[in-house]
Amino acid sequence: METFFRRLSLVILVALLVGTAQARDDGRYSLSPLKPWFDSLKSGKGPCCSVTDGLAIADPDWESKDGHFRVRIDNEWIVVPDDAVLTEPNRAGRAMVWPIKGPSGITIRCFMPGSMT
Repeated sequence: METFFRRLSLVILVALLVGTAQARDDGRYSLSPLKPWFDSLKSGKGPCCSVTDGLAIADPDWESKDGHFRVRIDNEWIVVPDDAVLTEPNRAGRAMVWPIKGPSGITIRCFMPGSMT
């Protein structure tokens, strides 16, 4: 019985580690003039770009509802935590989100509203 629990614990640990692995900066934007700015972005949840890559979101895929932002990722609307919202001016122009996909679903690390043009 003890062996069963050890194996089960190992399987759970591996599943958690695989589920929390995220993309990292692969260097393709290293010469972009906005790279230092992106690297400096932080929300109340911590640095944005150090954990996961940001995604540009089209205007129909984000909105403000009931005083909170929501984003649509993989056809699912996700409420953005207030402490994940970046309040500084958006130098990229488009809405950006830094999602983290884990075993319990998608959470939002950072969100930057766009200009809705």
